[in-house]
Amino acid sequence: MDTFFTIIVLIFSVVIHEVSHGAVADKLGDPTAKLQGRLTLNPVPHLDLFGSILVPGLLILSGSGVVFGWAMPVPINPYSLRHGKWGEALVAFAGPASNILIATVFGLIIRFFGLLYLQSVLPILMTIVLINIALAVFNLFPVPPLDGSRILASFLPGHYYQKINIFFSRYWLILIFVFILFAGRILSPIILSVFRLLTGLY
Repeated sequence: MDTFFTIIVLIFSVVIHEVSHGAVADKLGDPTAKLQGRLTLNPVPHLDLFGSILVPGLLILSGSGVVFGWAMPVPINPYSLRHGKWGEALVAFAGPASNILIATVFGLIIRFFGLLYLQSVLPILMTIVLINIALAVFNLFPVPPLDGSRILASFLPGHYYQKINIFFSRYWLILIFVFILFAGRILSPIILSVFRLLTGLY
């Protein structure tokens, strides 16, 4: 039941993540996600079998200590976005920002009310906070196709980005698998530090 609940929280968290990308893109002039019916909290149009179910399930069962995943990316047409590369950066950051917001809201609920009034649901609230912190941190790493790579690209001169993008376009699958293998060691200290900061729990 704990594993099932964790996957459900993860699925809805990644759905909110993707909807946020599409919503910001729509505000900046690109209605692609909206026209394809992706601005919905219904998880079915967003689910990716590998990223939404298999990867998080394996991480939970392996006891890695870190749970993350992804949904099917919403379609974005960067040429329709206002503000050029900065528009792309805003769209990219919208996903992790939504997870940071969720983690912050529930983390502060735990900090100010959890120990006194919400002990019966405290494990649920903690799961929501941990998963959303993990999603934000994971997606902010500058490895394509993660959001961090598109944010980083906005701060790089065009010719440097092109060279890096060519390298990552060839080897991104290998890089992401290596990253996943070592994600527990890399991400756990960061996730736990943010969790403690938000919730006040140690």
